Amino acid sequence: MRFAQVSFAGATEPQLTVVRGDRGRLVAELFDGAPHTLQRLIEGGDELLARVREAVDAPSSRHADDDADGPWHPLDGAAFAPAVSTPPVVLAVGLNYAAHSSELGLEADTAPTVFVLWPNSLAGHDGTTTWPRALSESVDYEAELGVVIGKAARNVVASDALDHVWGYTVVDDITARDIQFSEAQWSRCKSFDGFTPVGPVVVTADEIPDPQDLHIWAVVDGRTVQDASTAQMIRPVASLIAHLSASATLLPGTLISTGSPGGAGYSRDPQIFLRDRSTVTVGVDGIGALTTHCRIVG
Repeated sequence: MRFAQVSFAGATEPQLTVVRGDRGRLVAELFDGAPHTLQRLIEGGDELLARVREAVDAPSSRHADDDADGPWHPLDGAAFAPAVSTPPVVLAVGLNYAAHSSELGLEADTAPTVFVLWPNSLAGHDGTTTWPRALSESVDYEAELGVVIGKAARNVVASDALDHVWGYTVVDDITARDIQFSEAQWSRCKSFDGFTPVGPVVVTADEIPDPQDLHIWAVVDGRTVQDASTAQMIRPVASLIAHLSASATLLPGTLISTGSPGGAGYSRDPQIFLRDRSTVTVGVDGIGALTTHCRIVG
């Protein structure tokens, strides 16, 4: 199943929505007590997800274009919030593709490079991210596979790690490169407001048989700049979960951004940075394409 956080016309705030093709169904309309947020759905475990799935697949729901019991709404014109909007934490992994670590001139360490992204950085599909020119004119893109934890994971082994995954999404790990290379930590350079677009949807784990067999890509202003496979990760998703869960419990809803392949703008000759009115789309086949519009002010 595919879930998004969507505001349809007249809505005052985003609501959890089942997405099928170009239509969406509000989960809150499916049954009394249905979850309004992705976090609540995840915390409800397999039983709650199964109840949502059953309600969506009921005959009255499948043919509900004009059904007073709960219509399917066209997604055209709807506003997307971050697909994962209130995670307990966002953990980001750096240097997880050899091509990317090499192009940045950084060593891929014996253990993953891990940092935290601040919650204010989360943004939705087709939104506009704005930053001051005085802070950075070296803002880069990074297409990444996002992993959403379902069952709490503590000290799990890699062979069991994927059993703790609830779903997958797409992340654009936008980065102010000049700040990244001037400070000893990477959280601030990647946590400007709107620097972590997520979505458009979260796809449940049952629809992604192998997270290491996905095409991942990025397009900036109409030019393909990243074109790779998640098979090229130095440390696969299962190994990352095992490593992270060894020192801390990964709570339900935790978002892990698993690193970017080669092709970042910083390493190109000439360099490609996001400009005022740039449009960047990052995608993972089988999940979706996530677009961000850029504005530089000042």
